[in-house]
Amino acid sequence: MLSLRQKPHPHAPNWPEYFRQRAAAAHSPLLARYFETGMPSPHTPIGEVEMVALDLETTGMDPRRHAIVSVGMVPFTLSRVRLAERRYWVVRPTRPLSSKSITLHRITHSEIADAPDLAHILPELLEMLTGRLAVVHFRHIERPFLNAAVKARLGGEGLRFPVIDTMSLEARRHRLSLWARFRRWMRRPPVSIRLHDSRLRYGLPPYQGHHALLDALATAELLQAQIATHYRPQTPIGELWS
Repeated sequence: MLSLRQKPHPHAPNWPEYFRQRAAAAHSPLLARYFETGMPSPHTPIGEVEMVALDLETTGMDPRRHAIVSVGMVPFTLSRVRLAERRYWVVRPTRPLSSKSITLHRITHSEIADAPDLAHILPELLEMLTGRLAVVHFRHIERPFLNAAVKARLGGEGLRFPVIDTMSLEARRHRLSLWARFRRWMRRPPVSIRLHDSRLRYGLPPYQGHHALLDALATAELLQAQIATHYRPQTPIGELWS
């Protein structure tokens, strides 16, 4: 179990102050409402925080060349997953689907033909994020893709927000720890920190991968297991978010 005296994540900005600044400067009413709600202090215990697991399926890995095709969101706390309040959307991407992306996430040309643009679901998406701390597995997808999509639709105003990255929490133990360094020295293969493999370490059941809603649910359950195993409900969110 990690010490409660551990310092806040060194790369995390002062999110409450950032939200105050963005609320004062926002031109878009949608973004103004989102940022005005604010973000809890980094000293807030994780057990007191409302969260929402977020997953995106995309046409590729680069937000400059690829686009979002589906969004899954599941609100939860450490003690409860609010599955009845889940949201799932297929959206029309601004870039063409590739055969590789169709094989991966199984969303086809016919499914996106009549799908809405992301701008159509943006009010509801932001409402789900408002007042909640986002939880993702690999923050280098959800945050940059949403930021790029919002910029393109709201006149250049982006969307930055704090996340707890369950992949990063696994990396702290299995890629950055002394034991992980010893494994590398012994030329042992690295421990997988992919969502499926991470869940198996905690005895969580396997789900079908690369479906935005199921991956969001899988991420919510994984964080609950990580906190129960390695942290405490009193752990400050500043030690976990980035």
